[in-house]
Amino acid sequence: MNINLPNFNVKNLVKEAGSTLSRVVQLTEEKLGTTERTEYDNEFQNLAERADITKAWTEKIVRDTETVLIPNPQNRIEDFIFEKIEKTKPQRLSNLEHLALDMIEAGGDFGQDLPYGQALIKVGQAEQKLGQCERDFIASSGICFTQPLRKFLDGEMKTITKERGILETKRLDLDACKNRVKKARSMLGQQTAERELRVAQAEFDRQAEITKVLLEGISTSQASHLRHLHAFVETQVRYYKHCIDTMNNLQRDLAKLRPAKPRLRINSEDVDGPPNTINHSIVHPLAKSNDFNTHDFNEFDDNEDLDNFHTIDINNDEVNVDENHENTSSTLRNQSNNTNPFATTDILEQYDIEFDTSAITSV
Repeated sequence: MNINLPNFNVKNLVKEAGSTLSRVVQLTEEKLGTTERTEYDNEFQNLAERADITKAWTEKIVRDTETVLIPNPQNRIEDFIFEKIEKTKPQRLSNLEHLALDMIEAGGDFGQDLPYGQALIKVGQAEQKLGQCERDFIASSGICFTQPLRKFLDGEMKTITKERGILETKRLDLDACKNRVKKARSMLGQQTAERELRVAQAEFDRQAEITKVLLEGISTSQASHLRHLHAFVETQVRYYKHCIDTMNNLQRDLAKLRPAKPRLRINSEDVDGPPNTINHSIVHPLAKSNDFNTHDFNEFDDNEDLDNFHTIDINNDEVNVDENHENTSSTLRNQSNNTNPFATTDILEQYDIEFDTSAITSV
């Protein structure tokens, strides 16, 4: 049985192993401070520091934006996996859409013809619209902002990191060659070391130039990031505008379903009262009398207004109505003589009405 083994170049393997060993030795001596190292110029160092800052903050901005768009970390991990395996992301309902479906279903069970059921259905439909707006906002934000920034990190920034790593390797080789030149004792050994030093110096200079060009390109990348940021803000503006329009429409629809408030008439002025708070036990006793004639009050000429307006006795003392009309009139006159102008406080507080009691006078 013949087995074809790959052809290894033993010479290159030994050479690479020797280079790796010399780099480790050089790096260790630098950490210990027993040898010198080649320093980069100030311009290159500034570019490198700027690249590190750009990378760190861009990664954080992308993470934070994705956290805002998709708060559930499990969903973010799931989406990331589907992107890596190039599969379609699952269509999951958002929290708003779950709430919308429950409201619509509850409204149907409570009764579509009842006020509460109608209101639940309308609110649920509005929540559905908000959920769709949110879905569109997430998709648009990914296209115009997070995806370009992540592409920058996975493409240009990874290339810069790789080239900087190669440059550091070339620097270690260069410094190792410098140390070998210093340590060479024989003329032959010194010539060999100097030749390796020249080669290492050329490779280092070439790699430093390549890395510097890439670092300088970060300024152009940030100009693109600025355009992406503007697009993200515009997407947010559209999203919140759609949300506001949806909620304003919902508010108008719910206002149409709200029952009308009862109305009070105090000192010939119409005042809105809270819903369902009319206490018919405090209706003026004349309204309970069989001899009461609505035409005695010109404010109640309209039957519809009569149904919506109530005359309220603002006195605390209960008025007793006798069967005899004359006794009733006498009782009312006696009662009016003892009218307390401050007895309206309880009624005003019940209806949450600010009223100047000084305007009430006794007859």
